[in-house]
Amino acid sequence: MMTAPLFGEIFAMGPSGGAQSSLPAWAQVVPFLLLFGVMYLVLILPQQKKEKHRGTMLKALKAGDKVVTSSGIVGVVVSIREQHVTLRSDETKFELLKSAIQEVTERKP
Repeated sequence: MMTAPLFGEIFAMGPSGGAQSSLPAWAQVVPFLLLFGVMYLVLILPQQKKEKHRGTMLKALKAGDKVVTSSGIVGVVVSIREQHVTLRSDETKFELLKSAIQEVTERKP
């Protein structure tokens, strides 16, 4: 049963034999700040840019524009209200939320 006290002594010493780290506190924080900056540039910034573009697209939407919805329906905008859009596809009319418009394929001149 000599192994139990031996493991206790090894774990108590720590990874460097009991010596403390020589790096200053700010040097330990810098990698985390760099990681956060890279994550912001790679993930958050492009998404914000995409949402801004989508918002301007929805504001510029008008009757006669050909659109594609998030469910894949292709149609022409008949009328626009504050939150709703009436869409005509073939001989069917749909009333959808503006947020369901995914893309404008053709603008009415």
